[in-house]
Amino acid sequence: MTNIITLDIPRSSPELQAIASDAVVRFLKAVQKQGLELHSFILVRHDCVVAEGWWAPYAPERPHMLFSLSKSFASTAIGLLAEEGRISLDDKVISFFPEDTPSDVSSNLASMAIRHLLMMGTGHAQDTAGPMQETDHWVRGFLQLPVEHEPGTQFVYNSGATYLLSAILQQITGQTLLDYLQPRLLKPLGIDGATWESCPRGINFGGWGMKVKTEDIAKFGLLYLHKGQWDGKHLLPEAWVEEATSKQISNGPSTSTDWVQGYGYQFWRCRHNAYRGDGAFGQYCIVMPEQDAVLAITSGVSDMQAVLNAVWEHLLPAMGTEALQENRDAEASLLLELRNLKLEPPRLEASSPLEAEISGVEYELEDNKEGLRALSIRFSEQGGTLLISDNRGMHTFQLGRNEWREGTYTMYTKEENPGCSSMTWRDKNTLLLTTRFVETPFCLTTTCTFGEQNVQLLIQQNVSFGGPEPKPIMGKASV
Repeated sequence: MTNIITLDIPRSSPELQAIASDAVVRFLKAVQKQGLELHSFILVRHDCVVAEGWWAPYAPERPHMLFSLSKSFASTAIGLLAEEGRISLDDKVISFFPEDTPSDVSSNLASMAIRHLLMMGTGHAQDTAGPMQETDHWVRGFLQLPVEHEPGTQFVYNSGATYLLSAILQQITGQTLLDYLQPRLLKPLGIDGATWESCPRGINFGGWGMKVKTEDIAKFGLLYLHKGQWDGKHLLPEAWVEEATSKQISNGPSTSTDWVQGYGYQFWRCRHNAYRGDGAFGQYCIVMPEQDAVLAITSGVSDMQAVLNAVWEHLLPAMGTEALQENRDAEASLLLELRNLKLEPPRLEASSPLEAEISGVEYELEDNKEGLRALSIRFSEQGGTLLISDNRGMHTFQLGRNEWREGTYTMYTKEENPGCSSMTWRDKNTLLLTTRFVETPFCLTTTCTFGEQNVQLLIQQNVSFGGPEPKPIMGKASV
């Protein structure tokens, strides 16, 4: 058996690293007041973790879905590949896929280089990720799409471009992104258990699909903060770090938000001379060079700018240049705040007299876009067991009564996903079921309204990529 070595970041108090504990408390209270659903954070200053917390049921040992924060890891792999002399950033994209290139190659497609994929300046008028997935051969799907503009002239956020970086790396090395990064980046940083989803042809998504733990995000940020150095060794070339995190293309005329400060190689420029990797619904690796600080965050938020605003308002200005005097009261207050971080399940009425009548009754559901077919709930003193079937089979949810109850779920996912579920009654006939998938940003709330031999379901998600409002699903009791 191989011994796993985890290189934890040293711990310290905020005051010893010249930041007031009170400032961290203000940050935590600000995100709570604004209803921003953070799942975890780690603040690193002068190479020491000065504050860290997980909102239960999220936990330090669990990885979290990164979404587009994956892009910064993919970019890093390309930097390493270039350092090994196996590619140049000016290599043309079509040169790697002669068998998948269309017979009629436009001048814009012909001139598209690796550099353009990195900077999101491919020349496409829109993100290619959706259209390219209309075929099982995503590379071919990408190359068949029109390239409306000259590459390098316009920024369009394009997850398909990052997938092409992953495909190029695999074409050259015969390895997936994840396998390539294991000995070069992940193992030296002590990042264990990272995963990355793949396309139908076995190529890591690149632009999304990676999972790591919160401290792994912080380690990655520290590597970039130190210009590619880790434990006295250069894992990345300093020149690459400078280039990747500098503005390579303009992404908007305004300076009022952190999404228009310029874009590097799969890194966003921020206000205050900071930069970040980030992913949908609030997955952040924020690097603040002038403050010698890194902030790792996972969350499930729809307003990502609000999280950054809270960082700039409460944490950034509190970072001084000299150690502060010990403040045991402030440190104790912060520690108490951190210990009490939690996302509680909804708690209304613990039970309903209706339970005895509907326990075990199977309800057949009308056709719906979720593909749900039938459900039943068996109630017990501790809570209940929800059995729900869809086009893929039967799924079981253990429900805590006004409390979280842990489980492993296969519904809505390709593989087993850990989470926790609870139940509470809004009134005699209305049952609320809540499930948190604790390695993702997602939380589902299902409102079950029971009538005479029927049920109505309304399924709502805390965050999503948009789309129409959910419609109620009707079901009838089986006779």
